[in-house]
Amino acid sequence: MEPTPEQSPHHAYPDHWEADVVLRDGGTARIRPITTDDAERLVSFYEQVSDESKYYRFFAPYPRLSDRDVHRFTHHDYVDRVGLAVTIGGEFIGTVRYDRIDDTGRPASAPADEAEVAFLVQDAHQGRGVASALLEHIAAVARERGIRRFAAEVLPANNKMIKVFRDGGYTQRRSFEDGSVHLTLDLEPTEKSLAVQRGREQRAEARSVQRLLAPGSVAVIGTGRTPGGVGRTVLRNLLAAGYTGRTYAVNRAFDEGLATLDGVPAHRSLGEIDEQVDLAVIAVPAHRVPEAVADCGEHGVQGLVVLSAGYAERGVEGRELQRELVRQARSYGMRIIGPNAFGIINTAETVRLNASLAPESPARGRIGLFTQSGAIGIALLSGLHRRGAGLSSFISAGNRADVSGNDFLQYSFEDPDTDVALLYLESLGNPRKFTRLARRTAAVKPVVVVKGARHSGTNPPGHAVPVSRIPDTTVSALMRQAGVIRVDTVTEMVDAGLLLAGQPLPAGPRVAILGNSESLGLLTYDACLAEGLRPRPPIDLTTAASPQDFRDALAEALADGTCDAVIVTAIPWVGENGEAETGDGQVLAEALTKAVAGGSAKPVAVVHVEIGGLAEALAAASSTAAPRPRTAAPRAASPEAGADRAATTAPEATKDRAGTTAPATPAARTGPTAPGTATAAAALGTPASGNPASGTPADATADPETPPRPGRIPAYPAAERAVRALAEAVKYAQWRRQAAVPGKIPEFLDDTIDEAGAAALIETQLATAPDPRGRPLTHDEARELLGRYGIDVRPTLPAPDPEAAVAAAARLGYPVALKTTAPHLRHRADLGGVRLDVADEEALRRAYGELTDLLGKPAELLPVVQAMAPRGVDTVVRASIDAAAGAILSFGLAGAPSELLGDTAHRLVPATDRDAAELIRSIRAAPVLFGWRGSAPVDTAALEELLLRLSRLVDDHPEVVSVALEPVVVAPQGLTVLGASVRLAPPPARSDVGPRRLPNY
Repeated sequence: MEPTPEQSPHHAYPDHWEADVVLRDGGTARIRPITTDDAERLVSFYEQVSDESKYYRFFAPYPRLSDRDVHRFTHHDYVDRVGLAVTIGGEFIGTVRYDRIDDTGRPASAPADEAEVAFLVQDAHQGRGVASALLEHIAAVARERGIRRFAAEVLPANNKMIKVFRDGGYTQRRSFEDGSVHLTLDLEPTEKSLAVQRGREQRAEARSVQRLLAPGSVAVIGTGRTPGGVGRTVLRNLLAAGYTGRTYAVNRAFDEGLATLDGVPAHRSLGEIDEQVDLAVIAVPAHRVPEAVADCGEHGVQGLVVLSAGYAERGVEGRELQRELVRQARSYGMRIIGPNAFGIINTAETVRLNASLAPESPARGRIGLFTQSGAIGIALLSGLHRRGAGLSSFISAGNRADVSGNDFLQYSFEDPDTDVALLYLESLGNPRKFTRLARRTAAVKPVVVVKGARHSGTNPPGHAVPVSRIPDTTVSALMRQAGVIRVDTVTEMVDAGLLLAGQPLPAGPRVAILGNSESLGLLTYDACLAEGLRPRPPIDLTTAASPQDFRDALAEALADGTCDAVIVTAIPWVGENGEAETGDGQVLAEALTKAVAGGSAKPVAVVHVEIGGLAEALAAASSTAAPRPRTAAPRAASPEAGADRAATTAPEATKDRAGTTAPATPAARTGPTAPGTATAAAALGTPASGNPASGTPADATADPETPPRPGRIPAYPAAERAVRALAEAVKYAQWRRQAAVPGKIPEFLDDTIDEAGAAALIETQLATAPDPRGRPLTHDEARELLGRYGIDVRPTLPAPDPEAAVAAAARLGYPVALKTTAPHLRHRADLGGVRLDVADEEALRRAYGELTDLLGKPAELLPVVQAMAPRGVDTVVRASIDAAAGAILSFGLAGAPSELLGDTAHRLVPATDRDAAELIRSIRAAPVLFGWRGSAPVDTAALEELLLRLSRLVDDHPEVVSVALEPVVVAPQGLTVLGASVRLAPPPARSDVGPRRLPNY
């Protein structure tokens, strides 16, 4: 919304203050500056506020606003006087205003740094977190305008407003003066205020997804009058799944006399329905979607699933349609899954929602699945179904215009029915936020990710987010740091998900292998070694082994304290006539299940070759899905086919549906889960009670004295697949153990760091930069800046001619190094541009002549002289800021290992002491640092300290956009930084700081 000419011309309308936010109940609203065009909206808003709220705002009865009040509250200079409004459907539901004041409380201008603040929220919207969101945004605006403190006068009876200020997390002072509470808030963000903000964000975004997955009523807009088409298919799938809520078929083309369709009420518009609909599934052509969205918004629909195609996947025009779709939906407070979505599924018994094109709802299970691709979603649903696995929830987001993988992580973190989160992503959108959310979620339950478009760096159609420039290997390393299980294919995702959802986490990498095939056992043994596991020699039960032999051997392995996991390998039994015996799978599954029921809490996986029915029998023996009859459903239809046709509804809903918010902090497993005791016969068809891999609690109604039943035993058709899944579980379990005691930044750094001095240097150097995009520092400038953080760079002296070289060496002391600094020869000792251990003047003159004869004139080579450093291992340490991922710290050995082989490790900044230690140990060439082949181990403690100092520098000063320390020679005692390059630039905008907001369109 643009300002009118009446507003201050020298303070343009700050459109960057506009933001869409998710409120506490999961609905959305828009926050924007108030302008002179808002007079009528303000008056209408005020008329809907109760007399009590008006009294709390003005400390006296104030039934209406005068013309003077309206003028004052709608005319701002956006510096000393600022007003923000929260809007839904274009109308105000809340406002906040600050006025800059001086020490006496009178109106003032800068440099006064205090402002008086006041809020007003419509009574109907109180309790939704409107005031809390306004406080975050007005505080950010105030800091931008140089205001450091808010002052507020609140009546003692206004407990809600006092609570908003108290719970904000800001440092505050309170006093009681003249019958009111006087509050002063310091606006500098604190750890507490940031934690409060992120906690509110998590609960709001989780609730917004929960509202979509557990609606009390669903309307399918675009339900066809004849069988077939997208809308009719979705409606039939809702009915087939046994959705517990109320369902409606909506199509403006219905005959006026049509009352029901497929047994559910049929209507021409939402206005004809006598209740508020929670979720609308839109299956009409793209040009009719705006009309449908407006109808939904005007009748209080809470969320949308847009199956319609024809948006950003179709090019520039489609991208603009998609952005307008999101803007329109958010203006009404609705969130969107899609467009071009495949749909959503919730298998909870109290919901049973299949609002998707999947012809059959998956079994109930403990796996949550999010995918950006409908095709991948279909493949994953099919693969999980074949393997006997169930789902808790499923979201296929299509173009991912609004609800994203980050939202799904927020929901999965809270959802007590989800033990493992699987995500297929083609972009991270906000990588900083993703890694933060993934780290928190992975601390209580596994997060498995397949990343598509790994090398193209594409974004979802229609999105304008920064494209990360970092290599895919770096992205993978950063995911690992956050505890994410990164796999390469959807098959590996299913393999890992099955193991993690059904088995406890391994306590270590030791693996027992047993089976009736020596060859298959050896293949499994080799695969374990290749994945970094520690297998014991395979136990060959011989081909004559019976199911009872398998049971006894597995029970013995589970009781053995020298192994942490067991892989069972099996081939078919061959009878005397040379044919495989029938029923092998069922009998073996029962034997293995009985062994697990009486064993310890170790993960078990089965590798089988052509044993018919084994995987199905194992799944059935410990299935998480309660069996129930299913109604046949039609095949999935294309999102574009018959898009303006309609569908029907489900039986009358039960009121007692899943609609409550889950606990904010799921319980994390602190020890191994007790073994189960149920027999295979008793376990047939019964749901599992919680997942030891995630730590999610079992059913609250279960007898606390009864040990949890064993999870399903996953079966794999190849040894490599089973071992890879187990290896991921081992690495994840190790990460979980380490994450339980987080790393820290050593306090000794504070005593040797001059943060203020570095800031002054950076400000001066950027102020003198001829290019507003920044500048590289000279060698001396880089040495000075790095020195402020305790990073000593060995000086170099220019040597433009032999005499200057001799003088420099005399100043530094022999022995010295003579090297070129021309860009094409930098760090290229292999090209002859470096002469080491030059012992005296004669040797120096000779080396200088050889260098110039071989490579060119001194003016081209830019030679320098440097004192020799103690011998050691040459390494390279870098830090850089990626526009999407943030600041990244990197380490590797100098030369071929890092440049040719890509053997470089990465961590996000700020790095802790544990991150630094892991960084130098995670490269493949790390043994070189620890005494490889009899060499002396180097001073890795000094190297870790250097990494921490550099991390602190780029974290404290985002203007330092890149640093390269090369080479860093690490000796048995100490290290020497021989070269450094630093670049300064205005820091890129960060999307993970500041007040909560959804991505802008």
